[in-house]
Amino acid sequence: MKEKILVVEDELPILIGLVDLLSGEGFEVSSARDGAEALCKYASENPDLILLDVMMPEKSGYDVCREIRRKDDITPILMLTSKGQEVDKVAALTLGADDYIVKPFGINELLARVRAALRRTHLKPKNRDDNPISFSDIYVDPKTLKGRKCKSEFPVTLREVQLLQLFMKHDGMVIDRFTLLNEIWGLNHESTTRTLDQHIAKLRQKIEINPAHPRYIVTVHGVGYQFFSKPK
Repeated sequence: MKEKILVVEDELPILIGLVDLLSGEGFEVSSARDGAEALCKYASENPDLILLDVMMPEKSGYDVCREIRRKDDITPILMLTSKGQEVDKVAALTLGADDYIVKPFGINELLARVRAALRRTHLKPKNRDDNPISFSDIYVDPKTLKGRKCKSEFPVTLREVQLLQLFMKHDGMVIDRFTLLNEIWGLNHESTTRTLDQHIAKLRQKIEINPAHPRYIVTVHGVGYQFFSKPK
């Protein structure tokens, strides 16, 4: 059975090119040219993956991503954006996007990210762990995607939960970037390390007392990250 991809893009030449490319690679492809149409197509067609442009009429890609994530934390969403600013990338990841691709992008990179995201969805049902995560004064519930630090509550994304689960399994150990990317994103390309670093930065904002001087998730320069459930 062909995997379904919903392409949401308001620029017709880009939309046609993406539909032709993905159809030629064997995917079943549908399309939408604005956010409102995208939500209708998502509800009626149940796609396996969504390629979502950020700047669109009616509803922006951010709005669409937010609405989908309120009820679906599984379907991969890859944001397409002409914006390369860090704040825009952080916004996409915070809303629950799995990855972002900055225009102009290469065909091979796009296809690699699409296939990697689809591979991850096949692993989620049997590997999903809904047990609560607890360390120090941090408590995270994977079922509700909510966390608590002391008496303050905060939302978490599925990807942040997966990162914490992996860190907890390797408490005190250094995990290199490529292992993290492969385990969580199914990616091993050098160019995708920015995705990991953005997710770590957002996670630190939620769990660290001082994100500028983290105690739980420590950077090991040139290698990756080291997690301490009980900081020294």
